[in-house]
Amino acid sequence: MLKPLGNRVIVEVAKEEEKSVGGIVLASSAKEKSQTGVVVAVGAGRVTDNGTKIEMTVKIGDTVLFEKYAGTEVKHDGKEYLVIKESEIVAIID
Repeated sequence: MLKPLGNRVIVEVAKEEEKSVGGIVLASSAKEKSQTGVVVAVGAGRVTDNGTKIEMTVKIGDTVLFEKYAGTEVKHDGKEYLVIKESEIVAIID
């Protein structure tokens, strides 16, 4: 498994629906990238300039909403993940 460093988080991005409300099948280029996903790994936290460690707010299993163009897409063991900074997470979805 991937282990993020510092204040980074690994998210398994939610899959978007293949069809529109009217039943039309959308081409992959026409679909927007999902902005939600489940946290599968978290880093140790951010270290400030004076050496203080700030703990992560999110935890493994949280469903999160993140910025539209956030992070770096990565493939590992046949699955697609997104590596993002905790600051790019907008909200935790309950």
